[in-house]
Amino acid sequence: MGADRVFAYGAAAGLLGDLLLGDPRRGHPVAVFGRAAGAVERVLWHDHRGWGTLHTAVCAGGAVALGAAAARAARAPRFPYTASVLLTGAATWAVVGGTSLAREARAVGQALESGDIEAARARLPHLCGRDPQALDAAQIARAVVESVAENTSDAVVGALVWGAVAGVPGLLGFRAVNTLDAMVGHKSPRHRRFGWASARLDDLAGWPGARLTAVLATAAGGDPRGAVRAWRADAGRHPSP
Repeated sequence: MGADRVFAYGAAAGLLGDLLLGDPRRGHPVAVFGRAAGAVERVLWHDHRGWGTLHTAVCAGGAVALGAAAARAARAPRFPYTASVLLTGAATWAVVGGTSLAREARAVGQALESGDIEAARARLPHLCGRDPQALDAAQIARAVVESVAENTSDAVVGALVWGAVAGVPGLLGFRAVNTLDAMVGHKSPRHRRFGWASARLDDLAGWPGARLTAVLATAAGGDPRGAVRAWRADAGRHPSP
């Protein structure tokens, strides 16, 4: 069995696991990585791009190295293809978040449809970091759509793209980079320079997945031509490439 089939079967198993189980309630691997990256930041933080680049290299490189070591170990048993498929499935389930994303978006949408804006405001922080108290119903709906679009690219399509390219190390590495961007890649006074490398690496890693997500959204929607017009009109206005 070739590496492409191993990934295809493993990714399908992982997506099925996400569909049936959603994200784990406790001990989510992404949260574990986030705590580890936070501990590394406390050691390395200086208001300097060089130190931020080192932080990115240690954290993202560690995730890739862990994935490579696990993939190599999975090829060692008597049934290497089975072990590799199971490892790929577990890694896919750990890094994708489509089911939880859809569940939270539907919950906010249902609250808005019923006119319960307070319930919608209470649920919105599960999707994005905006202050819901400052948003009206239309702004909450817009925040949900934008969050679903971004996270479909980051937490589903982009991860699968890099998994197809580099297997388990690609899955874990992409999710690590994406998580680092969420942690330190914003323009706060503390992270403007320290988080520069994480933000730029996330832009680079997310570029192919974002384009593929746009193609899939265009194909799946009810107005492909309108979607293409919106893509052309709006894509260049976003601060991220």
